[in-house]
Amino acid sequence: MKWHTTEEFIPLMLVVSGPEKYKLVATLWDAAQLLTACWPIDDGDEYLIAIRACRDAIHGDISAEDAREALIRAADEAGIPVITVLH
Repeated sequence: MKWHTTEEFIPLMLVVSGPEKYKLVATLWDAAQLLTACWPIDDGDEYLIAIRACRDAIHGDISAEDAREALIRAADEAGIPVITVLH
C-alpha cells in the first residue's frame, strides 16, 4: 500500500476551526495525521473506527476507500464539514 500517495485515496477537504481553516486530506498518511494530531474529539465511536480503518488500510487489510468513508463518518460525528470530490 502506498499510503503517502494519492493513488488509492480520493482527496477531500475538511473545514476546521483555527488559522488553517481548510485541511486537505489527499493520502492515508494525511488522514492518519489529522485524526491523531488535530481531531477535536478523541472518544467518539466513529473516530475510533476511523483510526482503526486508517491503520488497517495502511497495512493493506482494507481499502483506502473504506478508510476514507470512515474518516467522513468521523468528521460528521465531530461536526466537521467535508468537501468531497464527486466522480
